[in-house]
Amino acid sequence: MNHQTLKQRHRSLREGYPPNLNLRVHRALSWLKRAEMAAAEGDDDGRFVFLWIAFNAAYASEIDERCRLSEQSTFMGFLERLCALDTGKRIDNLVWQEFAGGIRVLLDTPFVFQSFWDFQAGKLGEDEWQARFAKGKKIAQQALAGGRTPALLGVVFNRLYTLRNQLFHGGATWNSKVNRKQLRDCGQLLSKLVPAILDLMLDHPEIDWGPACYPVLENA
Repeated sequence: MNHQTLKQRHRSLREGYPPNLNLRVHRALSWLKRAEMAAAEGDDDGRFVFLWIAFNAAYASEIDERCRLSEQSTFMGFLERLCALDTGKRIDNLVWQEFAGGIRVLLDTPFVFQSFWDFQAGKLGEDEWQARFAKGKKIAQQALAGGRTPALLGVVFNRLYTLRNQLFHGGATWNSKVNRKQLRDCGQLLSKLVPAILDLMLDHPEIDWGPACYPVLENA
């Protein structure tokens, strides 16, 4: 599933679809296309950034300023809803078959774990960050053992969000030789997960996905 396939599918279905869903998918597809271009250019940083924006375009709604710190809980609620709708097990198959090994490696990598960096900054003691790291891995292992996709995605996206912050907030150098493997692995996971998410959303126009952020205005 790629941008072109999804674009053609959206064009065939969008008439009569809710405007907010069409806007979300249209925006997300534009960034998915740019992510595919970055991948073709060998730009791992760009691919991850553009894929995250595509994901953001799919899930984000206007929220009260006081709630902006709860972004992770917002997109986790979105993913839980998608997993419940995913009767064809598209997300399950990606998580449990195609990326199971890569996810295990990611969960063993401290460089995409925020508490590790809080320890480096002197905000946490060594014992505390390691205890949090071990707890996250235990939750993920239990989810793996029980086949609980939303719970596993919760831990995985906690790691992805740390990588997202490193890039979006200038905490990394473009095309650096440092941390390349986890960036490539995370980008590869998102490159398959984002199209699956958009495909599921197109399957369910009856779901109220909420108003899109910054709607298009007639006179803007």
